[in-house]
Amino acid sequence: MSPHSLALQAATEDDLPFLLALRKATMTEHLARVGAPRDDAHHLARIRHHFDDARIVWLHGRPAGLFKTFRDPQGWRVAQIQIDPAFQGQGLGRRLLEGLLRQADQEGAPVTLSVLKGNPARRLYESLGFTPVEETALEIEMRYDPMPRSVSHA
Repeated sequence: MSPHSLALQAATEDDLPFLLALRKATMTEHLARVGAPRDDAHHLARIRHHFDDARIVWLHGRPAGLFKTFRDPQGWRVAQIQIDPAFQGQGLGRRLLEGLLRQADQEGAPVTLSVLKGNPARRLYESLGFTPVEETALEIEMRYDPMPRSVSHA
């Protein structure tokens, strides 16, 4: 994968059909397993949550996923990361998260996210340094604490 082939573009209303199809393709199995709602209204509500922060992931000129993050006073939040099944297994999610974690390390800011119980993405998050901090009936809240900044002695 060429580093120049990956691009992020702000989502627009025109992207809603893609985002709905993407959410269904990536989340239905996990939502069903935990007994969470899977109807279009719930999917669209989740898509529209922090919609201004949603970015379409483009790979080789094709829409490949969604990366939705935002910064608040507590740090960074990964609201959603979804990679189209046709693009999974290529390290795309890892690349997106590593970029955010580098920025968080530079800012000294933590990063949080939640993952549905049983979702294999949890392994990726743990491999990047996220640790579980809270658990609900459906989800596991995870946190990444920034790496200490190196001190330079001039």
